[in-house]
Amino acid sequence: MAKSKSTFTCTSCGASHKKWAGQCEACKQWNTIQEEVALSTGPTGKSLGGGRGRKMALSDLSARDAPLPRVNCGINEFDRVLGGGMVPASAILVGGDPGIGKSTLLLQAAAAFAKKGQKVIYISGEEAASQIRMRARRLGTSDAPMQLAAETNLRDIITTLDAERPALAIIDSIQTMWADHVDSAPGSVSQVRACAHELTSFAKRRGVSVVLVGHVTKDGQIAGPRVVEHMVDTVLYFEGERGHQFRILRAVKNRFGPADEIGVFEMTGTGLGEVTNPSALFLSERDNPAPGAVVFAGIEGTRPVLVEIQALIAPSPLATPRRAVVGWDSSRLAMILAVLDARAGISFAGMDVYLNIAGGMRISEPAADLAVAAALISARQGKAMPPDSVCFGELSLSGALRPISQPDNRLKEAEKLGFSTAFAPSLMKTVGESGISVQKFDDITSFIDSYFGIIDK
Repeated sequence: MAKSKSTFTCTSCGASHKKWAGQCEACKQWNTIQEEVALSTGPTGKSLGGGRGRKMALSDLSARDAPLPRVNCGINEFDRVLGGGMVPASAILVGGDPGIGKSTLLLQAAAAFAKKGQKVIYISGEEAASQIRMRARRLGTSDAPMQLAAETNLRDIITTLDAERPALAIIDSIQTMWADHVDSAPGSVSQVRACAHELTSFAKRRGVSVVLVGHVTKDGQIAGPRVVEHMVDTVLYFEGERGHQFRILRAVKNRFGPADEIGVFEMTGTGLGEVTNPSALFLSERDNPAPGAVVFAGIEGTRPVLVEIQALIAPSPLATPRRAVVGWDSSRLAMILAVLDARAGISFAGMDVYLNIAGGMRISEPAADLAVAAALISARQGKAMPPDSVCFGELSLSGALRPISQPDNRLKEAEKLGFSTAFAPSLMKTVGESGISVQKFDDITSFIDSYFGIIDK
């Protein structure tokens, strides 16, 4: 029997190396390279290069397929992120920071599916069954007709699922699973990849929906090889700040629905509660208008969300002033500061800049550029924006304001919450009529001149 060859794989980027090294040459991360045994034979023990396989059945694009059936659990925010419900035989990967509420969310979702008449099995590799039952009593879901198990052996898990044939199986977590045919410790690259492959293949082969819980690294990425995210149909991230009670379930990949869709939850003493109007929740603690506070009308997936962007400018005693950002991209903040300095003559040299997205929300779309610029200028000049106004628009390096997508949905959401004025790019096209007065600007300089006056010129 030929000896299996060992390879070394980076757990951060998945790059392969011939030998172990302290730093990955591809992603420059330290201590991320682990040894794994390469698979050199097929399932029959023979080399994959010898023998003939069976011929596959082929079909053309004109074939008619029945629409995918979906099962709703009754938790509207969870169903929304999945694209309207769970598709049978789908594989879902859920990641999030430790203690953020992943197990709580999935236990509530499993109980809701079970009460809908679906057969659900919850398998935990981190907790005993008695601990899960104790949490279920606290959440008020102990009467749900679901089944529990505490196991880490993958062979026993798949044998049980094959015999029981549930509609939904939850594996908490994939890093604790152990496949006895892989010669490495649980949580290693080889084990995570092998276990994820076996469970995903089982889901497709037997028509069982499988939800895998994944740990995350210090960078916020799901631990293990990135190929796991390619195997599954849907990748969800459960986000939130420990200091806030809000939690956001975000879809970053979904083969059966829109990506970047979000569901908003509120952490309470009895579990996670749905938030049907996130905009009102994020703006509920908004006090009287203050310099540096601007409301941004954003889009998360298909849902418009209004959040408050807060900025603070203070003289810095340091040679290199601080640039602290929470909930936004720090590189984009540096770009906005450079544009304001080069195109509008507003310098932030010698000043500490602090930027925060209120409520623990994270924003990634470029449409927030104008709102961030308005917050920075408002904080620097000590002049508050109108309390009934919202801002949105992308800022280019030339200082021009570029149009953004779905302006009508943003305006309707702002009008619903009582806002009467919107600052937006001049090239923005709206389809429907809204009751909001839209003030349009060609560039950031005209916006500054219109509301703040000519600054540093």
